[in-house]
Amino acid sequence: MQVRADRVSLEGHHGTLLPPTSLTVGEGDLAIVHGEPGVGVTAFGLALAGRLKPTTGTVHAEGVDAPLTELVAVVDAPGVSEPDDALPLRVVVGEELALAHRPAGKEDVARWLGEHDAAPFAGTRFENLTPALRTRLLTELAAERKGVRLLVLDTPDRHTSDVGTWAELAREQAGRGLAVVVLTATTPLSALPFAPAVLGAAEQPEPQHCAPPAAPEPTEELPASTDGDPE
Repeated sequence: MQVRADRVSLEGHHGTLLPPTSLTVGEGDLAIVHGEPGVGVTAFGLALAGRLKPTTGTVHAEGVDAPLTELVAVVDAPGVSEPDDALPLRVVVGEELALAHRPAGKEDVARWLGEHDAAPFAGTRFENLTPALRTRLLTELAAERKGVRLLVLDTPDRHTSDVGTWAELAREQAGRGLAVVVLTATTPLSALPFAPAVLGAAEQPEPQHCAPPAAPEPTEELPASTDGDPE
């Protein structure tokens, strides 16, 4: 599967939110997208997910018969999918599990937190989680949604200047075979782990492929020929 954004732009009531931008990302790929701080970065992520209709350009998925809204999860988008900071972690996890149509009772939440090494933080207000834990848990919740093939991590750099924490997390998810796009706005270009795509550009660097190559299909061995064998 590949998701292709072809010269996608978005106009708001007071001007351009997103200049024409292209990006192609496939399963096992990690793409970093950089833009100026503001709503344009999130707007691009929502367009990739089919949640905002572009003013110009198109976004479509190739190789799969499902709508973008089912294939793409936007993680921690400001004002859109970010959790309420005042809620305890266990409530956030319960809401995310319910959103994914998974069991979300007290025991289910406790089990999920235990499986993800977060049980001690069940009662912690979400705003008091470390940035690394916040981003990891929200990303893992999104990755486990049925049908999701592309994760869009919305500006994890707004929570921390430590690029390594979210970059390693993104590589891990791409290494599992998901397509991953990380939107960035406050990290200097020189601090990013590799050349990013840039909002407003049509020609972009190739994403980094993180998934191991697929194992070759086993071939059926033919029986040895007996032509010419002595009687």
